Amino acid sequence: MVLPVLTAQQRAEALAKAQVARRARADLLAGLKAGTVRLEEVFKLAESDEVVRKTRILAVIKALPGVGPVRAAELMRGCEIAESRRVGGVGSAQRSALLAAVN
Repeated sequence: MVLPVLTAQQRAEALAKAQVARRARADLLAGLKAGTVRLEEVFKLAESDEVVRKTRILAVIKALPGVGPVRAAELMRGCEIAESRRVGGVGSAQRSALLAAVN
């Protein structure tokens, strides 16, 4: 894949957009870790927020209080969610199974 040639202004705009997305994703995961954001809210936010929709579901599950890498992997296997899946790509049956397993 050939990368497009960007002007300095386009590159600066892209970098600023990426920085905003990283900050929003970090805030979301920190909220999950602190317990101020619930998993149900993440799925609701994904309907309207592109940053949330493009966040990897594994990172979201790991950010839940009391869930580490091993339990996150078990939850994903049990709900039949691929490791590369993003929040927006989780199906309704997988979403229901995950919410039931976490709550």
